[in-house]
Amino acid sequence: MRGLILRTAMKLFLDEGFENVTVRRIAERIEYSPAAIYLYYKDKDEILYAIHEIGFEKLYKQQQTILSIKNPWKRLKKHGSIYINFALENHEYYDLMFIMRGPAKKIKEKEEWEIGLRSFEFLKGNIKECINAGYLKRVNLDVAAFAFWSLTHGIASLVIRERCIMFPE
Repeated sequence: MRGLILRTAMKLFLDEGFENVTVRRIAERIEYSPAAIYLYYKDKDEILYAIHEIGFEKLYKQQQTILSIKNPWKRLKKHGSIYINFALENHEYYDLMFIMRGPAKKIKEKEEWEIGLRSFEFLKGNIKECINAGYLKRVNLDVAAFAFWSLTHGIASLVIRERCIMFPE
């Protein structure tokens, strides 16, 4: 039942916009009562957050594939490629994870946002190794990690939205 709710909600959020979808609308689509959905999720924010967590788990699993790369600089470059490929191959999750505003409310309510922070900490660890190996000099770890994430996020967002047509592939 949870999977059915999440798949249906994801499609509705993407097609109609998070703010335009209600729990009642999700229930109508799956031909259940809203009360049935409330047995699993307290509101649509919690539904979106659950989708968000699935997306971050997928991203983290893909990030783990670079652990065998010994050179930290090559690993960091591959890390960026994996992030961009994740966005391109999972653009629905990517939109819900990074573009829509909905889950931020739920994230702020939690003292810790383990699933999202885990991916970011993985990136920070990679950048720290690049700093220690001398590939990046005189940089603040947090600033460098945020800058790298911003760069890859920007590229992914531009490509997904087809805003890079002026550049050859």
